[in-house]
Amino acid sequence: MTYKKFTFLLLLFSITNIFAQDIVLHDSIKKPELKLSFLDSLKTTYVIDEMSACVDEKCFKELTNEDISKELLADLKNINLDEKVDFELSTELLKERLRLMDEKSPFNIEYNVGLENIIKSFLKNRKRSFQRLLGISQYYFPMFEEAMAKYNVPLEIKYLAIVESALNPKAVSRVGATGLWQFMYQTGKQYKLRVNSYIDERSDALKASEAAAQYMSNMYKIFGDWELVLASYNSGAGNVTKAIRRSGGHQNFWNIKKFLPRETAAYVPMFLATMYIFEYHKEHGIMPEKAIANHFATDTIAIKSKMSFKQISQLLDMPEAQIEFLNPSYKMKVIPYVTNETHFLCLPKDKIAIFASNEDKMYAYVNYEEKNRERPFAEKPKAKIMNNSITQNNEVAEVLVETKTIIKNVSKTKFYKVKSGDNLSDIARKYNIAMSDLKKWNHLKSNNVQLGKSLKIIIDERIAVVQKVKKPTLDANLELKSESTVEKTVAVLDKPVSKKEIIRKEKMAKADAVLEKTAVVLDHIVKQGETLSSIAKENKLYVADLKKWNNLKDANIKLGDKLKLSNATSLAIANEVVKPSTETAFYTIKKGDNISLIAKKNDVTIDDLKQWNDLEDNVIKVGTKLKIEKVLEVVAEVSKKETKKKSKYEEQKLYVVQKGDSLFSISKKHNTTVAYIKKLNDIKDENLQPGMKLKIKG
Repeated sequence: MTYKKFTFLLLLFSITNIFAQDIVLHDSIKKPELKLSFLDSLKTTYVIDEMSACVDEKCFKELTNEDISKELLADLKNINLDEKVDFELSTELLKERLRLMDEKSPFNIEYNVGLENIIKSFLKNRKRSFQRLLGISQYYFPMFEEAMAKYNVPLEIKYLAIVESALNPKAVSRVGATGLWQFMYQTGKQYKLRVNSYIDERSDALKASEAAAQYMSNMYKIFGDWELVLASYNSGAGNVTKAIRRSGGHQNFWNIKKFLPRETAAYVPMFLATMYIFEYHKEHGIMPEKAIANHFATDTIAIKSKMSFKQISQLLDMPEAQIEFLNPSYKMKVIPYVTNETHFLCLPKDKIAIFASNEDKMYAYVNYEEKNRERPFAEKPKAKIMNNSITQNNEVAEVLVETKTIIKNVSKTKFYKVKSGDNLSDIARKYNIAMSDLKKWNHLKSNNVQLGKSLKIIIDERIAVVQKVKKPTLDANLELKSESTVEKTVAVLDKPVSKKEIIRKEKMAKADAVLEKTAVVLDHIVKQGETLSSIAKENKLYVADLKKWNNLKDANIKLGDKLKLSNATSLAIANEVVKPSTETAFYTIKKGDNISLIAKKNDVTIDDLKQWNDLEDNVIKVGTKLKIEKVLEVVAEVSKKETKKKSKYEEQKLYVVQKGDSLFSISKKHNTTVAYIKKLNDIKDENLQPGMKLKIKG
């Protein structure tokens, strides 16, 4: 026995040492440094208010469950009020509870067999649905009650939204009725609910609830009975009026029920049955699921720039589905920015605090994405001639070609292996995708997922692509002088060439003669919406210079006016330019190489490598020779008259602050620091105004 105990203790001690070594080993492993994106670097500068999160994100996995609204709609069409339902609820107890409800309600709640049958049907068949509805109602009911109280409408009307839409703001009926209160398009317009490409206010909980309260108030003035008001909400005031006439003038719902459409006849009993279950859910063991959110735990903020839900999700680290739930009226998942209109974003209060404290950074990121998105019919990049390198010693002028980098969205497919404890909601949140998309990609019919299953995940990623540029057209008016210096020019090619390669080759160029005198004047045609100030900013000039060069007495310009953008330039490009050519080189693939590494070594793109070598994918084999096209420069002859004077903007290297700019975004753009810009411009705080001129380098 003693030997067994000793052996057990020795084994336990050995295991402890093994785990201790494992921990030390893990701690000693150096984690690779991750390169931060613009978004990540922006987040590191956030001002965070120390406030606990008011909304539990896990509760958003069943935001707008369409199954519930379909079930209730099916009940409304098919339920038979005369069909007896077997459920343990005594008639006497039900009568007593209905009597107590009637005492505190303006509705005429009286026991009848049809009402008993529908209550028992709900308790027997819809228990799970009402658990969800009780949870969701904790978010919506305070909004409904506020609107009802404003128009002196019974607060019990709030239960009607459950019958109409099952509290789904995105619910749409077969005839097009939309939102929590199921407004038709024309009725919505009548009650000033906007519907356009971006917005459908029938799905806005606050505005639609106010419109519903107004409707109820107007109908009560006509019928003077709340049950008849409910009936008119379902079938229209005309059908209720006809039923009253056919019944011989009765004005009580239960007396005219048989003259109403079948759906409307079941509509009011369903409303009263819903009211009963909400009043006595505890007695029937129906406990609400956790609230998705509390109305008091959310707030709104006015948006000053067009923003997508995806951008907000990325900036605030919250699920896109949660933003959609709180802002259901934005149909395109985009909050538009329209002049003279205000649009609001609803968020949990802790996220509102982060947004408000870092508003300039939020819009800096939006502007960054807008600036880098691919645009249709983009202008071809033009050659930029740098004249400032010409000196009295007749050195060679540098001629550079600008290349433009475009950011493109590319969909990539990944696979995730389901682990123990995973669920679809958590996996969707991890990859910032919608759970409905995850189910669609993997052909899942329910939220259950098998352990070890590989799930297909499609993610949008942003990649940088160098834009292809074409050979520039030369001005026919330029003349080649007899005594001219050959100047090195870079060809504008069909395939992208790196700036690094261009500059390296230009430095190797040498000239043989003197530049002759020729003048080139740059012109600008005034376009729709342009002003002298905007043209000056775009071309980094002063308004005073533009007025001087164009003999303008004031800043007034007209559409189609031709403006000189300089006094005169110093260069003229020759009539003949040697056609661009390429030189073919070969690279032998070595062990450890991959296509990305080879492209980087040779300063070309992966797409070029694949095109030159007819590769269908990125797979390459050791020993294979890859063709690489080397770009040769093109030499043009030019003549000189006088060098163009540099504008004051170029001499002082000033930057004009644009709308949405911050010191942080400007410093990143010019590869400097915020502290350096503040010191150079004697700025004490970070408040910038559009139009300010900032020195970037001294």
